Amino acid sequence: MQKITPWRPSLPDARARARLALVSARGPVLAIDYGSKRIGLAVSDAGGSFAFPAGFLERRGEPQDLAALRELAVERGIVEIVVGLPIHMDGREGPEARTARAFAAALGRATGLEVSMFDERWTTRAAERALALPGEGPKRRRSAAAKGRVDAAAAALLLRTWLERSARGALGER
Repeated sequence: MQKITPWRPSLPDARARARLALVSARGPVLAIDYGSKRIGLAVSDAGGSFAFPAGFLERRGEPQDLAALRELAVERGIVEIVVGLPIHMDGREGPEARTARAFAAALGRATGLEVSMFDERWTTRAAERALALPGEGPKRRRSAAAKGRVDAAAAALLLRTWLERSARGALGER
């Protein structure tokens, strides 16, 4: 089975997580920052209030990627999935958006869960800026682990925005 590289941020303690889980029966949502080399992952709390980076998945091919994501969804009790839709700044969809849509459809079939698409413009840039450390050289920022952290942070930003809009009832799928 394909290994998902975990993100290890400090999380609320077990009692806080248990209280959050009681807030809503909705359940956790998985967000995916879909890329050609890596898939960034983020998971919400059960109440849909917080988004946590959950690591990244090095791409191995669609069947293996789908199997790893299905396993993650079962393990985490995921009830819905959001996949980032990479559209151009002027709103046009290019080949990357078509590929992400096809992957989202395959993921829905593989997991049996609802899969939504959500505009991901600026998430990677915002994640890069948020994770930039003073004095960190460009060589270190280009490492696979650093890129994976950016992908996971981008997925968390995507999920946070999706959760906020979902709570306001302002979601409009593209």
